[in-house]
Amino acid sequence: MNFLSHLFLAGDSEGLIIGNFIADAVKGSDFNKYAPEIQQGILLHRKIDTYTDSHLIVEQSKQRLRNKYKKYAGVIVDIYYDHYLAANWHHYSDEKLNDYSQRLYKLIQENHLLLPYNSARFTKYMIQYNILEAYSKLEGIERVLKGMANRTTFESNMEHAIHDLVEHYPLFENEFKLFFPELQSFVKNEIEGH
Repeated sequence: MNFLSHLFLAGDSEGLIIGNFIADAVKGSDFNKYAPEIQQGILLHRKIDTYTDSHLIVEQSKQRLRNKYKKYAGVIVDIYYDHYLAANWHHYSDEKLNDYSQRLYKLIQENHLLLPYNSARFTKYMIQYNILEAYSKLEGIERVLKGMANRTTFESNMEHAIHDLVEHYPLFENEFKLFFPELQSFVKNEIEGH
């Protein structure tokens, strides 16, 4: 899952939200430097990634892209799934996506001193282009994919993945709609287990 999904799955806990947001920038056991609730958010993010990466429905989505995008297929599917969450936001939240996005940007900015360098740098980009809300539109997804393609060390061709999304839109959407409730249940059990 990508940023929108991770933030949404963290619920209303500010610590879990911040932890989920910074998790990719926190390596190994460095999470121990943070307050307990942020640590839980970082670990929750890692569990979400492990659960997602090993799920059979997600594997179907990745398989459709693997020949063309190799190891980047999973990254692309994460972005596609964020698109479906944003595009169908009203099915998952009573709060409008714009209101949610602005609230999250404010929370992240208020906690800027806790952010690792890469997270702080991404925050500026995320807010400038209103990425969380932009995920709802194909143009926003195209911009994200192009941006990611520019940042990869190897040639990824991710900038072309928007065409695969359009071509197989109903298939990916159906897989997302089957998978996401299962992920929500998994996360609920993880949070309540603490």
